[in-house]
Amino acid sequence: MYAGVVHKPLDIRYEEIDTPSPASGEVLVKVKYTGICGSDVPRVNADACHYFPNVLGHEFSGTVAALGEGVTSRAVGDRVAGIPLIPCMKCPDCMRGDYSLCAHYSFIGSRRFGSFAEYVAVPAENTFVLDDSISFAQGALFEPSAVALHGIRCADYLPGKYAAVIGCGTIGLLTAQWCRILGARKVAVFNRGRERLALCGSLGVDAAVCTAEGDYSETAQALTGGHGFDYVFDCVGSEATIHQAFRLAGNRAHVCIVGTPKEPVQFTVPQWELLNRKEMRLTGSWMSYSAPFPGDEWAETAAAFASGALKLEASMLHGILPLSRIDEAFALFRTPGAVKGKILIDSEA
Repeated sequence: MYAGVVHKPLDIRYEEIDTPSPASGEVLVKVKYTGICGSDVPRVNADACHYFPNVLGHEFSGTVAALGEGVTSRAVGDRVAGIPLIPCMKCPDCMRGDYSLCAHYSFIGSRRFGSFAEYVAVPAENTFVLDDSISFAQGALFEPSAVALHGIRCADYLPGKYAAVIGCGTIGLLTAQWCRILGARKVAVFNRGRERLALCGSLGVDAAVCTAEGDYSETAQALTGGHGFDYVFDCVGSEATIHQAFRLAGNRAHVCIVGTPKEPVQFTVPQWELLNRKEMRLTGSWMSYSAPFPGDEWAETAAAFASGALKLEASMLHGILPLSRIDEAFALFRTPGAVKGKILIDSEA
């Protein structure tokens, strides 16, 4: 089969490798689409890859092509979304159902070969069977949707409250949609660039605020009747956006850092004092899993896509490129601002 193989930083090649065979308990998936995740980019364009050669890709959809020994829960021809985490199922965190916190996990597309390929072999329980009403493109968005919903769960979300989302990437736009679906009183998205904010109107967002223009904290107060936001989800994870989250939060707000910082984050005393004075609850969020594995985040994603409540608008995609051009796809990320949405890799093109 053909795959996109990472040999060293800045070196991903479309080349022929052996087609995997499903081991006992595994299935072989014929891959249709794989989304390029933000975590994939430094594994190709920097030095974050676990080992070489490697095949990345963990946001994927496809069709079950073969069954390993003992698999009865899946059938050849099943349309599936990939579930990349392989928890150990033995540690105290796993025993509590906190699979995202497993310290001994493996992961499809980073610690073992993933879906930037024509085929990928995965444990049968690492596939989620798709309803016929769900497209393969939507199936490739299951993992980022579950990440977004997991962050909301980490913040002990309740309906009828004001919710702010920082960042207009895929996770941010999905988080904003989930806040709306789950009954927010008002949802506002904050982003430095105005171009991406234009996507928010078709997704049911009440306000789209460019933080580079004017005083965004005054806008926040106006949107919330002077209260501030009850929930703030930072889907970027930079020093600037974490500071923004603290300013947007109202008293007793829940602030969840969904994005992962790549650089040190520093606070002045007045910036940090907001946490104390507002008595905020600050939490992180990691991956997308809960009990029973893979969790309600995945089941609710399926239901929301099937009902049409959760939307994958064409404008959310930068484009779809064939697997043979995967090197071009990652090269786009080397120009700041060049990628304006999710890139899907088509393994069947």
